[in-house]
Amino acid sequence: MPRGRGGRGGPGPGGRDMMKQLAAMQERMVAEQEALRKETVEISVGGGAVKVQMNGHQKLVSVVIDPELLKAEEAEMLADLLIASVNQAVDKTQTMAQDRMGSITQGLGLPPGLGL
Repeated sequence: MPRGRGGRGGPGPGGRDMMKQLAAMQERMVAEQEALRKETVEISVGGGAVKVQMNGHQKLVSVVIDPELLKAEEAEMLADLLIASVNQAVDKTQTMAQDRMGSITQGLGLPPGLGL
């Protein structure tokens, strides 16, 4: 029973090329994951009253709040602004990750979204 296209049980020339491509893709994915960990996005809402910074792994890095919002009567607005800014940062980092990883997997013919 034939075990491969190489005649000796191993992969043929096409299989070796595919293995090299997959290894190179894996190296690129590891490098991109590290780059995403280091890259950040900053979102500002409420005219700059709340700013959040998030990295490409969707970890909140910093929050800056205008001191005027720390008054008791502004608590509800502060909560709304924090929610809006964090959600926008998550959306932006998801897009950033999809763009980076999509460039790696586009040559494989995978359906959109499956490359992440």
